[in-house]
Amino acid sequence: MSKPLRVLLLEDSEFDAQLLVSLLKKGGYDPHYIRVETAEQFTSALQNERWDVILADYNLPQFSAPAALALLQQSGLDVPFIIVSGGIGENTAVAAMKAGAHDYLMKGNLARLVPAVDRELREADNRAGKKRTADALRQSELRYRTLWETATDAVLLLDTNCLIQFANPAVENVFGHKPSELVGQHISVLQPREAGEDPALSLERCVLHEAERKQGQLSETLGRHKDGRELQIEASFSNMEFESRIWFVCFIRDITSRKQTEQELRANQEQFRVAAEIQQHLFPKTAPNTVAFDISGRSRPADATGGDYFDYLPMKDGCIGLVVGDVTGHGVGPALIMAETRAYLRILSRGSADPGAILSHANQVLANDVGAERFVTLALLQLDPNDRCLRYVNAGHSPAYLLSADGNVRALLKRTGPPLGIQPSTQYECTEAIKLHPGELVVITTDGFEEAVAPDDSFFGAERVLDVVKRNRDRSAEEIIDALYEALSEFTEDLPQADDLTAIVAKVN
Repeated sequence: MSKPLRVLLLEDSEFDAQLLVSLLKKGGYDPHYIRVETAEQFTSALQNERWDVILADYNLPQFSAPAALALLQQSGLDVPFIIVSGGIGENTAVAAMKAGAHDYLMKGNLARLVPAVDRELREADNRAGKKRTADALRQSELRYRTLWETATDAVLLLDTNCLIQFANPAVENVFGHKPSELVGQHISVLQPREAGEDPALSLERCVLHEAERKQGQLSETLGRHKDGRELQIEASFSNMEFESRIWFVCFIRDITSRKQTEQELRANQEQFRVAAEIQQHLFPKTAPNTVAFDISGRSRPADATGGDYFDYLPMKDGCIGLVVGDVTGHGVGPALIMAETRAYLRILSRGSADPGAILSHANQVLANDVGAERFVTLALLQLDPNDRCLRYVNAGHSPAYLLSADGNVRALLKRTGPPLGIQPSTQYECTEAIKLHPGELVVITTDGFEEAVAPDDSFFGAERVLDVVKRNRDRSAEEIIDALYEALSEFTEDLPQADDLTAIVAKVN
């Protein structure tokens, strides 16, 4: 059955609100929600109803997520606050998290919405439980024993001979022994023989030599379950004086699963490294060698692998296809779609000279493969070295630019159709030929350039892209690409890259 969920939506778009509610329903929730847009509405909702989670857009016409977060904190309520935005940068998101937001998601990739809500609800429950425990401890010193008995970690009380005097119920979950079975036993019973005899792994050594000198330090070692299984455990120790005697308290956690996860993570990181290496091999090594044009392109992913794509397609009649694409999101999944798109376009370009027909066929296949949450924006520009002319198709991609020899924008190569992968029946039409003149420049980028954010939260924007190209128009295409990336790094002050960055520059000779 669906789990009830009370959601307060800070969102000025009813469409976006309905999308979030729909995803929550698909994730197994039965959401009751109210959508608010102003501080007054938000405050009233906090006062009049109890909420399980708050989903907030970052910027609204009359309100903002930071202002809402401040009001929530002033209210004293502990409600998970998740930012769901379409355009904030990594630096802004980090600042929001430091201010108290529990998570942030991008509207272009909401696959983490339900897991994030699940996690924050669990964390809220944990916080509530910890608060209740703290209140109980303040009421009476006797509640310390209650805390030990309800702890998920194994808790042992040892004398100076390392004999166990008390064991909490969690010991049975970790080691399989009932607490009564361990009382009076030496702590070495909880380790394999070889670990107990190894000074680097012995719990007895940790108790006697580390507890007095480095209280609270964690030690990783080996444990033994009652059934003989070997465990990886994490132990910490402290000492206490009671009735003129020294006692040692030992906290032990089973980290076997965590260690397995870390090992799997290392294996995944190696797979990412290999995937990144393979993806880089998919990008063209050299630009087409033609007298008519000087061409250069580059892609720099935000993660080990990216969803951006660029290529040079040999086409009929000696024409050259310049391709720049962007799969929603970045990472391994978009990288796979990128590789698939590349393969289709390379095959289709061999049998057709019409860019519109090429994208129509590619879209038909991709629409059946990418799923409802993914799509590909892509610009395909056909350069004719013989006639020095340009034709293009733009499938939902950011506009490309044709700059005259003096650096001013001569033509904006706007979208001519929707992104690939949304509707299999979409037919794309190529534009009429545009005559090109010596010194003119064609610039194609992905939105990672325009949406790159500086420390003051300002965007790099299309105007800066064009200004860099204009100032460097007398240099080679490769040098213009270098200048573009250098200008972006200076603008962002080398903040972590939030999105993939891809660009092609073609200069008419």
